[in-house]
Amino acid sequence: MVGQDSGASTFKYNEKPVYTTSNGCPVESPTAWQRVGNMGPLLLQDFHLIDLLAHFDRERIPERVVHAKGAGAYGEFEVTDDISDICAIDMLNGVGKKTPCVTRFSTVGGEKGSADTARDPRGFSIKFYSEEGNWDWVFNNTPIFFLRDPTNFPVFIHTQKRNPQTNLKDATMFWDYLSTHQECVHQVMHLFSDRGTPFGFRHMNGYSGHTMKFTKPDGSFVYVQIHLKTDQGNKTLTNEEAGKLAGDNPDFATQDLFQAIQKGEYPSWTVYLQVLDPEQAQKFKWNIFDLTKVWPQGEVPLRKFGKLTLNKNVENYFAEIEQVAFSPSHLVPGVEPSADPVLQSRLFSYPDTHRHRLGVNYQQIPVNAPLKAFNPFQRDGSMAVNGNYGANPNYPSSYRGLTYQTVKPTNSHEKWSGEAVTALFGPVVDDDYVQAKGLWDVLGRTPGQQDNYVQNVAGHLSGAHQATRERTYEMFTKVTPELGQKIKQATEKEVSAGSNL
Repeated sequence: MVGQDSGASTFKYNEKPVYTTSNGCPVESPTAWQRVGNMGPLLLQDFHLIDLLAHFDRERIPERVVHAKGAGAYGEFEVTDDISDICAIDMLNGVGKKTPCVTRFSTVGGEKGSADTARDPRGFSIKFYSEEGNWDWVFNNTPIFFLRDPTNFPVFIHTQKRNPQTNLKDATMFWDYLSTHQECVHQVMHLFSDRGTPFGFRHMNGYSGHTMKFTKPDGSFVYVQIHLKTDQGNKTLTNEEAGKLAGDNPDFATQDLFQAIQKGEYPSWTVYLQVLDPEQAQKFKWNIFDLTKVWPQGEVPLRKFGKLTLNKNVENYFAEIEQVAFSPSHLVPGVEPSADPVLQSRLFSYPDTHRHRLGVNYQQIPVNAPLKAFNPFQRDGSMAVNGNYGANPNYPSSYRGLTYQTVKPTNSHEKWSGEAVTALFGPVVDDDYVQAKGLWDVLGRTPGQQDNYVQNVAGHLSGAHQATRERTYEMFTKVTPELGQKIKQATEKEVSAGSNL
């Protein structure tokens, strides 16, 4: 574990530690208990039994609202190419520089016990333990997402969960949202192609999706998006293969990642940037803060700068992966968020959920702890276990002789992005269907992929109400009339087959 030592004792299998209660008192046996005589009742004084039961009753913590099912490992990031012309981040300063990290992959909408092969985006999050603090990349395996307005996020996620009355997944809820928020159509093209069911975690890419800012000490900055390209090669599952694995081995991706690292087959990703300066961004064809749009690589080429390698499995899943806490607001000097409204909302939402799930001192948990931190004004609270800054005053004292380094701010915001408004992007427009049409054309280059897409949508959409189906056909027709017609024919065929059962 990279962070601070928790102080808990660990033992190797060939050692014989003395078994104790949680407060360290030796006990004869893990199954020991006290009662009044052989036939009498249990005793309240039996702390060992009460200790076991009370802890057992509290073993579970809230699962993540999204990304509940996941797997992870430790690794390192190495700088492979110089980007000092656009970057002042210490971690990226110098070819060959290496930084330890922990990575977690996940599905988005499923519960903790759901199948790894579900049709769903995949989370791809990395925590870098840099000398200037922890820097988190909280990415997905798709370069875009379903929405660009942050108030839609909890609404959309609710459609991925269970119907409040039936407690079942609900195709009508799902497609009702998608067909009434048609800016999502590009992501829907990704999700219902075979890209929506990647072959494990090692064979998929990772994308920032959001636009970030790389800043320089002189106040200048560039806009960037980050891409991680798998070195194992992209590999996906068909709908049938994913369904079979969901039944045969719902933990397929988790097992595949662990066993590959255990065998020394360390997965890696080559890491790239797309870069726009502020003038280019202002004139760009697409709104660079719109999470439903990609920056076409033909117009904004990739620039290689690093390599991510995972080379060590965790020792304890709960301590190191269930408790790891990522946030796009965990930044370091030289990188800042852009004005992307969905990103801005995530800056608050992620630490907020960690404080609920893990407690206010979640950054003291070893896997989350930075290599070094000093903030004596942020202390106390539940589970303050790292010394709580000892006798240091909890205000900027004039007599302790403490001085603090300051960081010069860059330009605080994009002046050309305009004044605050209540609806930044407005309604769906024709441009929202262009990139979805582009992906449909890309699928057509590989035999069978367009057919798979149509059938994947039809199989799911057939469970929705008729009015919702009709609105969804209209959405796909705006992508291309051919796609709308094919999905309508395939879906209604599925509906008829179901009604004849």
